[in-house]
Amino acid sequence: MDAITIELLRELCDGRHIIYSVHSLERLQERDIFRKDVVNAIRSGEIIEQYPDDTPYPSCLVFGYSTRGKALHVVCAYDGRHINVITAYYPSLDKFETDLKTRKERKP
Repeated sequence: MDAITIELLRELCDGRHIIYSVHSLERLQERDIFRKDVVNAIRSGEIIEQYPDDTPYPSCLVFGYSTRGKALHVVCAYDGRHINVITAYYPSLDKFETDLKTRKERKP
């Protein structure tokens, strides 16, 4: 399967081809993130990391914005028909550089 593109994710969002697992919905609720925030992040965002070897489906990390304008990361997989939302979270400066897109290097 080819790399996931943001255009593909947007097309699937617009067609309402999104699956949320129970786990992802629990995480969204814990973090005060709504489904509309996930969709907005995909529509306004960009893919910043690809995970082509993830199982059962390739996945990626999307950087975008919530409906309230807050930076948001969405991890999602593509099964050939749907976006499968794995999780979403507000990125922190503990793990990301000030652009909130670049991972900080781990110190040995």
